[in-house]
Amino acid sequence: MRNIAGKLAERKVNRAIISALTLTETTYQWLNAASNTWIDGTRDDADIELSLKGLSWKKDKEIRTLVYNRTIPLVGKNIDMCLLHCTPDEVKPATYRIPEKFIAFGELKGGIDPAGADEHWKTAQTALTRIKTAFANVNLSPDLFFIPAVIVDSMAREIWNQLEEGTLKNAANLTEPDQVASLANWLVGL
Repeated sequence: MRNIAGKLAERKVNRAIISALTLTETTYQWLNAASNTWIDGTRDDADIELSLKGLSWKKDKEIRTLVYNRTIPLVGKNIDMCLLHCTPDEVKPATYRIPEKFIAFGELKGGIDPAGADEHWKTAQTALTRIKTAFANVNLSPDLFFIPAVIVDSMAREIWNQLEEGTLKNAANLTEPDQVASLANWLVGL
């Protein structure tokens, strides 16, 4: 079930990012999971989130590429969402070894059981702290964000505190469309 919840969460975030790109008239490419090829996005991209495993777009003459579920050597663990400063053709294992290529990392938790929300937050916090520490060791600080499907009161306070401190740069409740749209716009603007 966790894999299904995770896939549904990815699809929802992808649709929000594609919407943000479309609304800003930003051209994009998407990585087809079946063919492992980058395809130019069009206005008729209905349901591409079903087979999408990456997005790429241009921001101020710089190429941004978002990939999902990658193991980053510096961190030594799989990370849910990785935003890189590279072209789609550069998305290769060797690129993941260049810390300067990374702009942002995100943890995405699609589980909707409130009883497990604190556990998802603890897992995400551990992952985000691991990322922060690994990159701080090479004098870098990529932006960190968190997208859970459920936020309970205790974790809401902690998330808010981390946003105020700047530890987290953004967060969104996956079940709140305005929050997801806001985070997608932020991500596209990095």
